[in-house]
Amino acid sequence: MKLEVISNEKNHIEFYIEGERHTLPNLLKEKIGSMEGVEFCAYRLDHPSDKRAKFVVKTGGKAPKKILEEAIKQVKEELAEFKQEFDKLK
Repeated sequence: MKLEVISNEKNHIEFYIEGERHTLPNLLKEKIGSMEGVEFCAYRLDHPSDKRAKFVVKTGGKAPKKILEEAIKQVKEELAEFKQEFDKLK
């Protein structure tokens, strides 16, 4: 997976996630979109067979990078909790 930042401004960030289709981008979009201070969050694939998701995040004041860091932290915590529950099934 590779991250390519297109633009990084005060209230707006755009980037590509290379090597991903919908799984990770959709998870991030849902997490970021539910966070306080986020005005817009979306991703798209330019072509149905594309493995490069373009993300756009706009905030109402909080730095988009901080929003992304918090979203990633939350996703990691949720996945760790899921893994713990999954391991109980073994």
